[in-house]
Amino acid sequence: MEMIARASFIKAVMLILVLVLSSSSGWAQKKGSSLKNVELCNGSDRVSPEARIDGCTAFIDAGEGAVNGFVVAYNNRGNAYSAKADYERAIKDFVEATRLDPNYAKAFNNLGVAYLRTGARDLAIGAFDEALRLNPNYGSAFANRAAAHLQGNAYDRAARDYDEAIRLDPKLEAVRSGRCWTRAVLGALQAALEDCDIALRSGANNAATYDSRALINLKMGQFSAAMHDYNSALRFAPKLASALYGRGIAKFKLGDTDGSHSDISAARKIDAGIDQAFDRYGVPVKGQVNRDGTVLQVLTRP
Repeated sequence: MEMIARASFIKAVMLILVLVLSSSSGWAQKKGSSLKNVELCNGSDRVSPEARIDGCTAFIDAGEGAVNGFVVAYNNRGNAYSAKADYERAIKDFVEATRLDPNYAKAFNNLGVAYLRTGARDLAIGAFDEALRLNPNYGSAFANRAAAHLQGNAYDRAARDYDEAIRLDPKLEAVRSGRCWTRAVLGALQAALEDCDIALRSGANNAATYDSRALINLKMGQFSAAMHDYNSALRFAPKLASALYGRGIAKFKLGDTDGSHSDISAARKIDAGIDQAFDRYGVPVKGQVNRDGTVLQVLTRP
């Protein structure tokens, strides 16, 4: 249910597919293969996913070249399938890439992303674990594993992985937004606010980041600021249950019981588990809301 409430948060922003543009000798020394197919498979000139798939498939079917070339081709075709949200085919290609080269950390990372997009969180974490075993300094894999832990409400583990991802690659803007949310839930509010502000200054203007900062303001008792951020989040994602619910709480605190009832009721229709989610976030709401809004009791704890 929480995945519905945070649908725009556990998103493409947080999952970092690694495209590999190969210049290795395995590609350069292919006999009888078409340079055009190699260029298409490598994604030259920003070709469409369909064109990449065709180029990679032609290269693979030709059966010519070094093993490294086929590893890259399967990985690149997997990326193209992922871009089309065809995760079943993407997973098959990433698995083949890792079979051909069990030391290829990037393919394990991409496999984990595809698994996570299908909801196979445990398999995703296993793939990210393997990518990090092969390359302990792989910032994107730490960020992706953090997103997987976040989906499972393992906030402490997510926070540790986000910390490591940012240490290794401070420019990963999506990671700042993810760590902002994680810290907000855990109650490290000032640190969370700093992460969200950095993400927003970097251009991460999206529903997730505004929703995260709104939660911080809500827990800090800054209800007008929370309202402003929830409004911004809802401009990007009008049916984001967490933003509707949080805005309903802020409205209640500001004395707008009718508006509070409307927002919270709308959020509950989108996500029946939103009350339990906000309890995990540290903002429990006790009681049901009548039409006049009189039963709602909002308790916050930092």
